[in-house]
Amino acid sequence: MTVAPIDPRLIEVPMRLDTPRLVIRCPRAGDGASYFEAVSASLDALKPWMPWAHEPQTPERSEALARGFHADFIARRDLVMAVFLRRADGGEGPLVGGTGLHRFDWALRRFEIGYWIRSGHGGQGLVTEAVNAVADMALTQLAARRVEIRCDDRNRPSWRVAERCGFVLEGVLRNEALDVQGLPRDTRVYARVDASRPASTAAGGPAAP
Repeated sequence: MTVAPIDPRLIEVPMRLDTPRLVIRCPRAGDGASYFEAVSASLDALKPWMPWAHEPQTPERSEALARGFHADFIARRDLVMAVFLRRADGGEGPLVGGTGLHRFDWALRRFEIGYWIRSGHGGQGLVTEAVNAVADMALTQLAARRVEIRCDDRNRPSWRVAERCGFVLEGVLRNEALDVQGLPRDTRVYARVDASRPASTAAGGPAAP
């Protein structure tokens, strides 16, 4: 019997994650000013790796993006999350980065994690803390079979985050994508998988007991 696929909009996805130092949540209306400030302060660090950092930055555009991120989150088209420092009372401090789940396959339950950090806040383990929280949420609450991190082979800080979070390097894909300058780049592919679920054999049948 064929089972009808579930509508992704009906899948429960946490809109907020709390860690010891961070509040990680779905963007919403009013976040544009915080995004504009954080991204504008970080352009020199972001431009070598992030195509979106080359687009015009204005408060109005940042607010539109924040509202679009919220709409995409609710529709389960993209799961962007803003990263804030966590105050002692559990409230939100300044926005210091972004993360989220992207380019996913709901049927397979495969997700890709992205992340960036505001300049001046690197080297404190904040990205590692955020990525671990999102990966753990995907593997538990979203029943992910596979969570990936893909990054430019030259972006050592990014792939070091993947390794600190327990992702396994599966390979380096040569000339796999174009970089921000339109030139071919090599892409590192890291993954964490749900080892509790048996994989199929090469022939397509069930795995051996």
